[in-house]
Amino acid sequence: MKELRIGSIGSGVIVHSVLENVARTEGIRLEAVYSRSEEKGRALADKFGAKKVYTDMDAFLSDPDLDIVYIATPNLLHYAQTRKALEAGKHVICEKPFCTMVSQARELVRLAEEKHLILVEAVPTSFLPNYRVLRDALKKIGRVKLVLANYSQFSSRYVSLLAGELPNIFNPDLAGGCLMDINYYNVYLTVALFGKPQSAVYHPNLYMGKIDTSGVMLMQYDSFAASCVGAKDAWGVNAYQIEGEQGYLYVKDGSNGLAEVRIVTRDSDETVNEQPVPDRWFYEVQALTKLIRDGDREALHSRLELMLQVVETVENARKNAGILFPGDV
Repeated sequence: MKELRIGSIGSGVIVHSVLENVARTEGIRLEAVYSRSEEKGRALADKFGAKKVYTDMDAFLSDPDLDIVYIATPNLLHYAQTRKALEAGKHVICEKPFCTMVSQARELVRLAEEKHLILVEAVPTSFLPNYRVLRDALKKIGRVKLVLANYSQFSSRYVSLLAGELPNIFNPDLAGGCLMDINYYNVYLTVALFGKPQSAVYHPNLYMGKIDTSGVMLMQYDSFAASCVGAKDAWGVNAYQIEGEQGYLYVKDGSNGLAEVRIVTRDSDETVNEQPVPDRWFYEVQALTKLIRDGDREALHSRLELMLQVVETVENARKNAGILFPGDV
């Protein structure tokens, strides 16, 4: 397949991380940038070698040189922008969380299938080599009884929130909040490893009664329970631990980094790290480029099925916790 030409929507920190790895990956390059601000768009394009900058979305999506659109905008915009890109005949890579409602996600999956287009949610976790280490090591610890996940990252934007500002990441009108941000990684990894839970209940710490700055997701499976803790208003040690009858697995840096996997049984204790490159987006971009260029529809379809399970789990739990976004029904 020819070199993939990607166009980006969004200019946040993750966009820079992704595009840095696009620049170092063979078979893909940045073709164009869309931004409401010409200045911001030009700065991003210049940094990563794109010649085109658009401030008009329709013109951007009409560019015949674009193969793929990468969407990394505030959460609530994902559905409409992904739909618009698919209708324009573009493949789409959309940042997590893919959508706020599973009905939207299913609609987008159907649309992509109808148009024979590639659609994928960008979550580095399951692309990481240490994810495969973790998955394969499950059989060594016997029946799983507990999963304990923590991802706490005190945010400077929480300070802004306390000062009376409303950053996008905490704006309920843009589907912000901790569950839709860093705790999403905990839920995603748990569903990736064990499937959709029988039930999931979210206990949030709400700011002004509207948006969660931290919280605990309790997920019940047939024979074990999982606790997923996320915080943008506190400090903590990030880790992901799976406890079984014959041992345990401990993941350093938790569900987002998967820096290394410690495998402890009654007879052994070993630590494995198959990620010599610490940049997690390196593996995501490398893997996605290969999947898309190879046209590996089966692998891409399985990722969409996983995405649907995660979105449905998160949607039900947050709604039951009283966290509502525009368009919720």
